[in-house]
Amino acid sequence: MNGSRRALWSWALYDWANSAFATTVMAGFFPVFFKQYWATDLSATDSSFQLGLGNSVASLLLVVLAPVLGAVADRGGLKRRLLLLFTLLGVAMTGALYFVSAGQWALAVWIYVAAQLGFSGAMIPYDALLLDVAPRERWDSGSALGYALGYLGGGLLFALNVLMVLYPHAFGLPDPTEAVRLAFLSVALWWAVFSVPVLLFVGEGGERERPPLATGLRLGLRQLRDTTRHIRQVRPALLFLAAYWLYIDGVDTVVRMAVDYGLALGFAANGLMTALLITQFVGFPAALAFGRIGERYGPKQGILLAILVYLLTIAWASRMESAAEFYLLAVVIGLVQGGIQSLSRSLYARLIPPDQAGEFFGFYNMLGKFAAVIGPVLVGWVGVVSGSPRIGILSVGALFLAGAVLLWRVDVTAARAAGRPPPA
Repeated sequence: MNGSRRALWSWALYDWANSAFATTVMAGFFPVFFKQYWATDLSATDSSFQLGLGNSVASLLLVVLAPVLGAVADRGGLKRRLLLLFTLLGVAMTGALYFVSAGQWALAVWIYVAAQLGFSGAMIPYDALLLDVAPRERWDSGSALGYALGYLGGGLLFALNVLMVLYPHAFGLPDPTEAVRLAFLSVALWWAVFSVPVLLFVGEGGERERPPLATGLRLGLRQLRDTTRHIRQVRPALLFLAAYWLYIDGVDTVVRMAVDYGLALGFAANGLMTALLITQFVGFPAALAFGRIGERYGPKQGILLAILVYLLTIAWASRMESAAEFYLLAVVIGLVQGGIQSLSRSLYARLIPPDQAGEFFGFYNMLGKFAAVIGPVLVGWVGVVSGSPRIGILSVGALFLAGAVLLWRVDVTAARAAGRPPPA
């Protein structure tokens, strides 16, 4: 272990680095550019379907790869090497978006899928490195440091990129189109530069234990099998994970498809980018507020409250007529987005055996990071079948409703009586 301040800050800076992709590319400019530049020959519903399909393919690839990558990262002493490999993939593919010409929507989708693979694949060894950069008593504060830097770094670069698009001439650019293309390059550069500290100053335990690829595959499949068997023996945790998969899929779908939906309704792209900035900066303090709600009323009740807000927001979004309403919805989403994630983790901790926390949380993180498999395709498919993007976005409510029904059945009291950790 190399739990120095330099190692911890170097590790946390990677969250600052790669969050630029999540904000500027994934949630922001790619959906806009896809519809207005690469896919102009497609209808609004067809372009939404293709975008949703790309998001789902990327998520499914990571669901398949996650157990193998996790086993290699844990047992093979290859965390930094895997981090470097997937970071290079993500950086290269993000930068490659600059060179995709107008009308080449299929090429843009596949490059985007590869970039998402790099982004999400790198998070597996990155998360595992937390145990190498901080002692056990500092895992919470160390993880929070990375989370905070991610919000800040991603938001700052996104704000700069939005200014470039709004005022291209002030940056010496001919038009907003060139500004968006350069935004992709800026994310690639930002991601690459701020990834250097974690690769230089963070070591890991067991670096000499490097199994062959076949061994890593076998360990990964065995780990998935064993964890699945253990989870089946803890019914409250299993029921919660089923609920979590559904409602967090809805959360991620809202993040990834909100801008595309706004464009389908005819709202200006510049206003949608500003709305995303609002969500980004409202989310962090709101997560802290939801922590207090969880302490006072319980995390399960707090999650159900957040789901209710999401359902009302989706219903409102299906009927909204003005960009001003989109701004208000951005604020509302920002109020619950961080909260539903933080309370989900604390509730799950109450449901699992304390002596098996590592493997249980590994499964939880896999589900959380590789959600958005059902939702994007559901939105696109319902939109195509119905011919209305409004009905398409309304379909996401089914994920939240199903998740809420299952979550309601989670018996936290029974989990405590079975020897789970007591409430905080």
